[in-house]
Amino acid sequence: MSNNGCSTIGISKSAPVEITEQVFPVLFRKYALHEGSGGAGRQRGGFGLSYEVELLRGDARASFAMDHGRFGPQGALGGSDGGTGSIEVIRDGVVHRPEHITKEQDLPLKAGNRVRVDTPGGGGYGPAFERDPQAVRKDVLLGYFTCEQAARLFGVALREDMSLDEAGTQRLRSRMMHAV
Repeated sequence: MSNNGCSTIGISKSAPVEITEQVFPVLFRKYALHEGSGGAGRQRGGFGLSYEVELLRGDARASFAMDHGRFGPQGALGGSDGGTGSIEVIRDGVVHRPEHITKEQDLPLKAGNRVRVDTPGGGGYGPAFERDPQAVRKDVLLGYFTCEQAARLFGVALREDMSLDEAGTQRLRSRMMHAV
């Protein structure tokens, strides 16, 4: 359940943002977790990336080949699917979304053009109502989920002071187990 884990596929790895900006004429306007992209589960899926990069000078070409544009990576044994990926290319203020959502080849770019990418998240493993309530609480404290999502997705009730409401959690999880 790591977030944006290191890919074992060599061509899927990227250099740190700071190095990329020093070597190439680009500026990362955003580089963050793709919020909400990790599927719920006993072991939640990791979150993908969300980034926006601008070409500062010169001309370039962009190509994309990413999976899971229509359906996120499948959850397993009761876990929810991960979130989908998407691509947007902004040229001269016009937003272009590839016809095939996450696949496009050889798009010309010039200075000032930007590319926005959301990579898919991982699918969850096992029923979400079996996730350790303290792990869900930690995810909320880290900003990965809201209190409402903790209740809806994982059956975990948190108080306003962010402490665990054990009785509320039992009620929510009982309802979730009977709905399965």
